[in-house]
Amino acid sequence: MPTRQLRAIAARTATVGALLAAAAFPALSAHAAPTDPSANGPIKNIVLVHGAFVGGAGWRPVYDLLVKDGYHVTLVQEPLTSFQEDVIATRRVLDGLDGPAVLVGHSYGGAIITEAGNDAHVKALVYIAAHALDVGETEASNGKKFPNLTKAVVKTPDNYLYLNPKDYPADFAADLPRAQAEFEANAQMPTAASVFTALIPDPAWKTKPSWYMVAKADRIINPDLERMYAARAHAHTVEIEGASHSVYESHPQAVARLIEEAATAAGK
Repeated sequence: MPTRQLRAIAARTATVGALLAAAAFPALSAHAAPTDPSANGPIKNIVLVHGAFVGGAGWRPVYDLLVKDGYHVTLVQEPLTSFQEDVIATRRVLDGLDGPAVLVGHSYGGAIITEAGNDAHVKALVYIAAHALDVGETEASNGKKFPNLTKAVVKTPDNYLYLNPKDYPADFAADLPRAQAEFEANAQMPTAASVFTALIPDPAWKTKPSWYMVAKADRIINPDLERMYAARAHAHTVEIEGASHSVYESHPQAVARLIEEAATAAGK
């Protein structure tokens, strides 16, 4: 067969193959040219990062409100096995986004977003009763400067920590229904003790705009430590009267409102 005919057949075959691939895998075609994460414009991506001892399910009330308002919301289920692995889990979610995002962290999740927030997708940080560490600080060292009111944590033989279930309702979730707090006490995710001494070399709040929610009745993180974090980051700050450390569950409307404020301001 002449070379010209062979080339024509090959070209037609390649075209048909591309069409079939596009039909079979539309998601691949749709994401072939993702939006530049550094581009300016409206922000519709919200990424929620949970803290120590809990999973992502507690974000459900906030998730529902944000989705209702038209946001694309993704939850990070970090393994709580090491700080670096938790940061990697967060970056994995950010890498899968199409366009800019607001990164939200609760409690220890604040340390995670302080590191992962340097990602180009992230346009704003929202701290919900969370740690916003500076260079040379750890959660453990700051906790000594600003002691909390919680009972001592329990340590496992393999160096994981969890809260004593009988103390959990009062210490972590005093403003949640008792039955819910007790369920969460017995559904804890033990957390590697090493995460509480992790160091952050380049805190994202120094270059990214930040928002902060202080839980005024927090027994896990001293509210004065939360205020210090917020003031140092020049964060747009709100304080919630009577809120426990579980403020993201007990006051979801206020939390969602703060996140949407960050998305609106950072997307201009």
